[in-house]
Amino acid sequence: LSFPKDDQTKTGKKSLNCDDLLSNAAEKKSIEEVLAGAELAPAQCLWTTEASGSVQLRMDELCPEQPITVHQMFTNSVQKYGKLTALASKRGNKWEKVTFSEYYHLSRMAAKGFLKLGLEQFHSVAILGFNSAEWFIAAVGTVFAGGIMAGIYTTNSPDACLYVAKDSRANVIVVENQKQLDKILQVKDKLPHLKAIVQYSGSLKEKLPNFYSWEEFMGLGLEVSDQELDEVISSQKANQCCALIYTSGTTGSPKGVMLSHDNITWTAHHASRAGDMQPAEIRQESLVSYLPLSHIAAQIYDLWTGIQWGEQVSFAQPDALKGSLVDTLREVTPTAHMGVPRVWEKIMEKIKEGISRCGYMKRKLVTWAMSVSLEANQRLTKDEEKSFLFTLADSLVLQKLHAELGISNCVKFFSGAAPIGNETLQFFLGLNIWLYEAYGMSESSGPHFMSGPKAYRFSSCGKVVPGCRYKLVNVDADGIGEVCFWGRNVFMGFLNLEDKTKEALDEDGWLRSGDLGKVDEDGFLYITGRIKELIITAGGENVAPLSIEDAVKQELPIISNAMLIGDKRKFLSMLLTLKCTINPETTEPTDILSLGAVEFCQRHGSQSTKVSDIIGGKDKIVYQSIEEGIARVNSKATSNAQRIQKWTIIGKDFSIVGGELGPTMKLRRPVVLQMYHSEIESFYRE
Repeated sequence: LSFPKDDQTKTGKKSLNCDDLLSNAAEKKSIEEVLAGAELAPAQCLWTTEASGSVQLRMDELCPEQPITVHQMFTNSVQKYGKLTALASKRGNKWEKVTFSEYYHLSRMAAKGFLKLGLEQFHSVAILGFNSAEWFIAAVGTVFAGGIMAGIYTTNSPDACLYVAKDSRANVIVVENQKQLDKILQVKDKLPHLKAIVQYSGSLKEKLPNFYSWEEFMGLGLEVSDQELDEVISSQKANQCCALIYTSGTTGSPKGVMLSHDNITWTAHHASRAGDMQPAEIRQESLVSYLPLSHIAAQIYDLWTGIQWGEQVSFAQPDALKGSLVDTLREVTPTAHMGVPRVWEKIMEKIKEGISRCGYMKRKLVTWAMSVSLEANQRLTKDEEKSFLFTLADSLVLQKLHAELGISNCVKFFSGAAPIGNETLQFFLGLNIWLYEAYGMSESSGPHFMSGPKAYRFSSCGKVVPGCRYKLVNVDADGIGEVCFWGRNVFMGFLNLEDKTKEALDEDGWLRSGDLGKVDEDGFLYITGRIKELIITAGGENVAPLSIEDAVKQELPIISNAMLIGDKRKFLSMLLTLKCTINPETTEPTDILSLGAVEFCQRHGSQSTKVSDIIGGKDKIVYQSIEEGIARVNSKATSNAQRIQKWTIIGKDFSIVGGELGPTMKLRRPVVLQMYHSEIESFYRE
């Protein structure tokens, strides 16, 4: 049990009492009473780097819920939601559904299967594949069996898969298909703890030793008794590790973020309610799972919160981000939807392309409706009464657009994992879609601040999750400081990395985010930049790149990615990429400009239709247009040191397959600096 020091508690604003959030909350108990009824493993410290370690919990007098394990959370949900649909998977043309009772039973069978294969306590099961019912069942089954679940990104190379599996001491690796299996077969001889591989989709091409189909694996569970599994389950404690989230390695080797049962069960309960996700006894939420489950955002939102509140999770097709997602959304019509900023940007571009293909009258009607909606939503709060004009625009145009996108039943739209640009926020407000930003880290089990229907402010990440605390440190004259976290959601430590863990936590146990932010008088947080991304010029000027990059993209709709350069340099420069079409099979950017980019060219008198028509100064008209746009951005700079002096257009857009973007489409700045070293150096040659 641990609290922040008294002087530290005053530094951060206290959150609302959790009981204010939960309408059916029981009478508040003291922390002593709560702990008396909780079985916890002995712990001397707030952090550990050992898989078998245990930690003191950051209990808070404002929110002293009893710590529970994942199994306890699931059994509570089965009692309430047992007959409701939990998981829906499309096989051929038919949706196959699994109830919560069946889901729990299948998770127990998987747990028995893992025990039969020799899964040892606090060793991992690594899961490598696209979102599916089997992914969920394998994850929950691992935890029930006393193992630690560890997701591996499907975009990982064989060596990157090896790193995660070896670091987490994987006893079993669960793969989706032959493509992912081939990666593991290349490295399995370097995995000393590996005992078995399980494939959950597609037929097995050849029978290898200790290699099982999903059906064979689930059948192994029949050989393990309920009593044996129950003994393993009853030995688990809420302050022990049950999940590993590997950071995407944008700033070096991935780090294994150790999450306890309490991290997961507490966060699933409280962060989701801060975002107004409803318990199924009030209204069953429905959502589509498509973002990488090895990332904390999708895992906490799809998997763990789904169990906590009895949500129906429908799985998208593996080619969701290649174009099929909207088809799934139309079939499922979810009540809530989450995307990372790049996904929302891509949806925005697709909608713009669709609008531009409409006839003149329809295009004018849509443009009018969006301008009415944007003006109304910027002027009024969400609950205020809208004008007759807005109601007309919404019913005539916007609701039909929502239906085409499959979001007609959607009342909550979330964005997380990276900062989202103002242009994207404004575009969706024009569609009467309020994007609620969540802000946190893998190390805070996901969201520490949440926007929602009851806590929204344009371009803000919302307010601190009830029961959590924050403080700003090293605050400057503008009120900007590093955001630090405290709460039951703060991680146990980095697996096997004591130095990195001590670096992440201050001496009192507060988690340093590495992000710079400010908080307004109503408690809304605004992120202004990232300390590691902060550019310090040769003249000593601090420059946050995000706002400048965002301004360039907003000023120049032909630009897809903009990356500011200038650390330890005499002036700022910028790498630019152009919007282009994507190869639907490989997801690689092509040489063909997007429809919106072609229209930009035509508006300025250029006939270019390809990236190669423009780069290298070949299209002087486009280069002049970009020069003028950057001049407009520079005219708003607060100092000469914040002005972009030189820029160049890269021949290919950034992508996940190209390595410039991480699995959640976040810019990997160190990688880009290395890849385009010669282009960057050319800016600074005398």
